Amino acid sequence: MKAFYRPTKAVIDLKAIENNLAAFKKHSPETEQIAVVKADAYGHGVVEVAKRAVESGVKFLAVATPDEALYLREQGFDVKLLVLGATPAAFIPVAQERQIAVAAISLEWLRMAEEAIDPSLPALKLHLKVDTGMRRIGVAYEQAEEAIRFIRSQPFAFEGLFTHFATADEKEGGLFRQQVRQMAEIIHQVGDPDVLVHVSNSAAALMHPDLAYDAVRIGISMYGIAPSPYVEQEMPFRLEPAMSLETEIVQVKKLKAGEAVSYGATYVSEEDEWIATLPIGYADGMLRGLQGQEVLVRGHRAPVIGRICMDQCMIRIPEEMPAGEKVQLIGKQENAEIRINEWAEKLGTIPYEIPCNLTKRVPRVYR
Repeated sequence: MKAFYRPTKAVIDLKAIENNLAAFKKHSPETEQIAVVKADAYGHGVVEVAKRAVESGVKFLAVATPDEALYLREQGFDVKLLVLGATPAAFIPVAQERQIAVAAISLEWLRMAEEAIDPSLPALKLHLKVDTGMRRIGVAYEQAEEAIRFIRSQPFAFEGLFTHFATADEKEGGLFRQQVRQMAEIIHQVGDPDVLVHVSNSAAALMHPDLAYDAVRIGISMYGIAPSPYVEQEMPFRLEPAMSLETEIVQVKKLKAGEAVSYGATYVSEEDEWIATLPIGYADGMLRGLQGQEVLVRGHRAPVIGRICMDQCMIRIPEEMPAGEKVQLIGKQENAEIRINEWAEKLGTIPYEIPCNLTKRVPRVYR
């Protein structure tokens, strides 16, 4: 095992990922699972996460980019693979050769793919992506029928059909119902049981099991994070967070009343107090907006004071402590817990961003 000399590390609980997948399987037992491992498995480490997902019975992985898919093939993953994002012409023959399915995102893209395919290689595997309301990528709903005819007229392998819900993590509204209705019409138009239908992301898989169809794409919730506060309140089973973040105190100082801490002197002590320096900063993904966020030391909360630096930050502690004292930034310590959601709320963002923002400088340690 590689030695890491700085005590800051993200600990990934692979058993939690396994348990979350098992909970989804119990929720929709007849439905295939597509494990979404894009963006380095949402910052958790794609090789280890994909390996555990496959060991848990998953036979289909999804990524965002051609390069991510190719990396998995190079790492020895021979399961079904789908690129959810846009694929350029240059990748088409590679996708054919490496048996990587790609998303057909427009009529123009389909014509490009027709020109780019290598007839000497296996047929290009396509999943028709229909834009029913997300307005990101995908064949327009009004052009879906024409796209289906085009796919069937060419030497493509029509493997799948999907869309992406824009508001599945909210209380059901008009846009969601519109997307469901339009997709049902297109599924009827395809009318082929050999075409894999997958419309549900994590939120829809949790909240709308009636939309499971042939497969569900499990992304953020595979890692134990609810897609939204609404879903977390209403979801039918508990998720287990897979990531925790920890470090150690490297130095402790006694601050006198009236002394300032860190760049800009934004924090000035009102009385004598102890401060501790932690070896983690914004270059690691602990962004400056987390000034004032609390961490756990000896099971108690301690605030981050002063501006967060590139490589370090300071916390206020209730008493003198030694260098090497364990500090939990995300996760549990004794009877206390700090969740990823708390960081997201502090930064005014969504929990998805937090693990993705943790840089490669923070080693991932697996258990």
